Amino acid sequence: MSKEEIISYIRNRIYKYIDVDDECTDEYIRERISREIHLFSKDNIISVNDREYISKRVFDSIRGLDVLESFLRDDDITEIMVNGTENIFIEKSGSIYQSDVHFEDEKRLNDTALRIASKSNKIVNAKNPILDTVLDDGSRACVVLYPVSRNGTSITIRRFYDNPLTMEDLIKIGTISEEAANYLITAVKSKKNIFISGGTGSGKTTLLGILGNYIAEDERVVTIEDSAELNLFRIKNWVRLETKGINASGDGEITIRRLIKTALRMRPDRLIVGEVRGDEAIDMLQALNTGHAGSLSTGHANSAKDMISRLETMVLYGMDIPVQAIRGQIASALDIIVHLSRIKDKSRKVMEISRISGICNGQIVLSPVYRFEEIEAEGGKTSGELKYVQE
Repeated sequence: MSKEEIISYIRNRIYKYIDVDDECTDEYIRERISREIHLFSKDNIISVNDREYISKRVFDSIRGLDVLESFLRDDDITEIMVNGTENIFIEKSGSIYQSDVHFEDEKRLNDTALRIASKSNKIVNAKNPILDTVLDDGSRACVVLYPVSRNGTSITIRRFYDNPLTMEDLIKIGTISEEAANYLITAVKSKKNIFISGGTGSGKTTLLGILGNYIAEDERVVTIEDSAELNLFRIKNWVRLETKGINASGDGEITIRRLIKTALRMRPDRLIVGEVRGDEAIDMLQALNTGHAGSLSTGHANSAKDMISRLETMVLYGMDIPVQAIRGQIASALDIIVHLSRIKDKSRKVMEISRISGICNGQIVLSPVYRFEEIEAEGGKTSGELKYVQE
């Protein structure tokens, strides 16, 4: 028998003795696994290393997320991408690799998806085939069931550092220059409204959390997120609000827009909105224009200029008002836009820091303060520098 076949055999034996819905302790399950491996090894030769591997895999498949648990134990892995039973990819040190492990079958993969949902008391099924949630370790998980995901159930897990990155860490790895970092820190302390833009995986949420921890400890902060990820460890007077999807009955949804309106009744000194992506943009801008200076948020865009255009469009989703009035709201509400991106070598960089200088000829004026100048070197490698822009 192969190791995978032994794992399946041992696991099926364990299921005869336990009910996973009962309050079986981890110690009891490990003891049962050890006993079954011992019985199996009487008629089969299993090395010490294989015993340890089989024991871990059986336990992970009963109590954890099956083959994904080994990736979750590796602190260097930042993303886990499952495309059906056979294709599992991981991101490590900024590069993506295909793993040589796979799920035993579609049932094991679906069981893992259900376990992810149950850990957060959420539901994923044929009626609700898409799930966004947070794992116990703070990782963000997205599940899409077959047949919505045509090549089999898809699971994407974005992991976060156990010890949150600091601004010093970003400077050390070259994401931002020390001078530009000090500029942003001063802007936060001076209560400037800052909007962070960038693509998926560019580091928007990471920078948002870092900047949030430069807010004065005596201020009251309300954070609003789809999945609670921010860790404002310095802030004592901190309220965390999180959206809620529809329940099995098709109701109970709590949106970002509703939470922003609720937050304004909670006497916040500052609002931090994890990501603005729809009609909630109008509520956020109105909040920033009515005494909540020093607030922070993020959004998806390809550049700082593109972020302005996207905000205009998002406001139109929520309210039918003239574009010029929208631009006036944006220019009054926001002070600074920070744009991040991944360059060719896969590293994350702050590409631009711009001030919003007002409106000229009907257009919002962006004045770059720092801009990253990318240089392509020999061998396809890239380098560059975030430079101060002389006005």
